[in-house]
Amino acid sequence: MVSQPAKVTVVTKFRAVLAAALVGASAAALPGCVPMLVGAGAEAGTAAAEDRGLEGAIDDTKIRAQINDLWFRKDVDMYRQVGLTVFEGRVLLTGVVPTEQARTDAVRLTWQASGVKDVYNEIHVDPNGEALIDSGRDTVIAEKLKAKLLFDKDIQNINYRVDVVDGVIYLMGIAQNQDELDRVIAYARDIPDVTQVISHVVLKDDPKRVSG
Repeated sequence: MVSQPAKVTVVTKFRAVLAAALVGASAAALPGCVPMLVGAGAEAGTAAAEDRGLEGAIDDTKIRAQINDLWFRKDVDMYRQVGLTVFEGRVLLTGVVPTEQARTDAVRLTWQASGVKDVYNEIHVDPNGEALIDSGRDTVIAEKLKAKLLFDKDIQNINYRVDVVDGVIYLMGIAQNQDELDRVIAYARDIPDVTQVISHVVLKDDPKRVSG
């Protein structure tokens, strides 16, 4: 009985964070609305410059919040173990979970979120896998790739999302053309300790961006 108030507090705080994220995203879309935080204004400006646009970024934020809430209600460990990237309604799931059922549940719940167009399931199952992952190394890999994309004037780095799990680089976003995407993948493959590069990037003129 003693642990119940603590659980309620955690859930309440989590939902408050979700609500704040949604309110902030919605407020950014209102004409004449003055941002309360410099960070929020900067994020809105960044989103507006992306090919998905500010409205697309807001929609993705809402989808992300829904999925996180569904996961959290089901299993706190799922929320912690599964990586989540949302871009134009397409959802990338990464990470390591202990059972096949956990993997299945994460995907099933993701599809329940309104606005999801596609789900790329890159979750791995390994009862002890999470403990074996070198998260520090993965962070270094991700930052190295982001830096390479940032300083290449022929790549619109703002349109890319990078996730790294156990030496595998996962890419999401929009490429201006195949040449740009090839450059991004080449950079990724050239980074030490990278074992594989998996791209879920779509081209800017891909019909599924409109009809997907």
